Amino acid sequence: MIRTNWGFYKMSFKAFRIHQQEKGVSTGFEQMEVDDLTEGDVVVRVAYSGINFKDALAATGKAKILRVPDLNGGIDFSGTVESSENARFSVGDRVLVCGCGLSETRDGGYSQVARVPAGCVVPVPESLELRDVMAIGTAGFTAAIAMIRLEENGQSPDHGPMIVTGATGGVGSIAVDMLAGKGFEVVALTGKSDQHDYLKQLGATDFVNRHELEMGARPLEKGLWGGAVDNVGGETLGWLTRTVKPWGNVASIGNASGIKLETTVMPFILRGVSLLGINSIEMPESLRHQAWQRLADDLRPAHLDLIVPRTIDFDDLPGAFDAYLTGSVTGRTVVRIGH
Repeated sequence: MIRTNWGFYKMSFKAFRIHQQEKGVSTGFEQMEVDDLTEGDVVVRVAYSGINFKDALAATGKAKILRVPDLNGGIDFSGTVESSENARFSVGDRVLVCGCGLSETRDGGYSQVARVPAGCVVPVPESLELRDVMAIGTAGFTAAIAMIRLEENGQSPDHGPMIVTGATGGVGSIAVDMLAGKGFEVVALTGKSDQHDYLKQLGATDFVNRHELEMGARPLEKGLWGGAVDNVGGETLGWLTRTVKPWGNVASIGNASGIKLETTVMPFILRGVSLLGINSIEMPESLRHQAWQRLADDLRPAHLDLIVPRTIDFDDLPGAFDAYLTGSVTGRTVVRIGH
């Protein structure tokens, strides 16, 4: 029986739980009840989640993602409302949650039931299914935030080609698709030459091999790109700031190659280059909703079936993380939790 009083709401369910230890983590499936979950006023029966690089880091202990000792993994999920203490949501509503501290400070989506604050919950747009929104997932949501910020800062196709780094990953693949769909010439920076056909199908028209990249060391290099979407950070991001043309924008999303940024003020004061930070966790609630409405409309990836070729069962989740850490995954993976 579903009740809004959590003290009387008892049901056992399976969750993939991460325990922070002095060195590394221990993980595994555990049985939980709603009262065991972190606080929230909306309880959701989870249907789907996804695997992101951040999920792999958290589940393997390769980086300290959790900010508390023990949490369920998974930085996003979709499902249906089981119970709500918030008037905006009713039993049976289709909803999704991306970011909002899932698997950092709140129990995440690798659980058959999740409990979250209503401010984190977004209604699933009518034109999208529960699996669709997790095929898009945090990766697509982040790419959409980048697109919105690029547009707001004046980026347009007539600035010149957009370069996307880490182009075969989840965010990179969707960014290539979105940019091409908006009429941009897209250059993919990747070390996977065997994936050029895949990237061409998404809309890339040219390629830069990251293994053969000569970045130079001058404060300003030749202006090559109208703008950039960067998923790797480190030395590559510094190079991008030096090679973007006047008044171009660089959307900074990831740090797979490092967190240090080596550059000078020259690109910013002599070329007017803008470095746009993309945060998919903390943002105005209105922007969260705006991004998902755009993802259901003009920013909906045109090649989602190509970008998301895999759906795995919940039981198969523990064996899926290592491939993300070795960079051997192309596109995205959906995890079927309970649908």
